[in-house]
Amino acid sequence: MAKAQLNLPIKFLEGLTALGDRMDFVIEEALEAGGEVLLSAARKNLSGAIGSKPSVLSDQVSSGELLGSLGLTPVQIDNKGIANIKVGFNEPRRNQYAQNKDRKGRPKTRSKSGNRSYYEITNAMIATVLEYGKHNQPPRPFLEPAKINSKPACIAAMKDVLEKETGALSKS
Repeated sequence: MAKAQLNLPIKFLEGLTALGDRMDFVIEEALEAGGEVLLSAARKNLSGAIGSKPSVLSDQVSSGELLGSLGLTPVQIDNKGIANIKVGFNEPRRNQYAQNKDRKGRPKTRSKSGNRSYYEITNAMIATVLEYGKHNQPPRPFLEPAKINSKPACIAAMKDVLEKETGALSKS
């Protein structure tokens, strides 16, 4: 059986050890860089899907609340130890809950008939209808095209961050 031995320079080994101590920080930076690329593509697609002018069938104009609620989550580690960052919508909708209060300022959870109201429209519900449509509304996808079109740019942004951090190792 063949045997090979590889001796690395001491400075390089010290650099690997230093990077190992900072690896969590480097992974977070790389994921945030890729997430920002995807977020900007999703915002651009969402503003195109919503439009800024009233449509022919409706006189409603976008309030900008859905576009403003689109954002990134902090980097989270799942139960398998994989770091994730997600693009999604912040909840709840501002104006719905501001109007849905009783005289004492508490949120109303029951209707006048005493039944609990489950018809609360969230940003995620609006985005789902916009993305996939419904029986009387055609789909206007914005997340899926953003994901597909920005994948190479996301990977490149994450590689740039990783190469910047590991570049110091190759020079030493």
